Amino acid sequence: MRRHIVSVLAATACASGLAFAGASVAAQGVTATAQSTVAGVTVKVTPRKVAAGAQAWVFAIVLDTHSQDLSDDLLQTTTLVGDDGRELKPSAWKGAAAGGHHRAGTLEFAVPEPAPRSFELRMRRPGEREPRVFRFGR
Repeated sequence: MRRHIVSVLAATACASGLAFAGASVAAQGVTATAQSTVAGVTVKVTPRKVAAGAQAWVFAIVLDTHSQDLSDDLLQTTTLVGDDGRELKPSAWKGAAAGGHHRAGTLEFAVPEPAPRSFELRMRRPGEREPRVFRFGR
């Protein structure tokens, strides 16, 4: 019975894109959405192409508010940080221009080599004391 439960948990973790049993994030693929709401601004981050063999790591980003202007320069304020401490800045933003109350698009990063087992996407928003941290992996 225990062996069956472990097998089900392993299969569930792999199907949901989470790293399991020492496998790298890139080998498993990551798809779960992370969300943060601070000072009336909601940010959602969903990995779209974060897997072995990808030409770039791509994240869908959605910013939503009714209280302030979303003028963030996401190429300057966002960093991908691997579990080994390596930091990467995004290479491209494809989406809505700065401004307004609703923005959506994708951020692209060069594929880190070797691929980390887990990583964080850190976003420093204007006027916020601490960066928002979106964790993916184990």
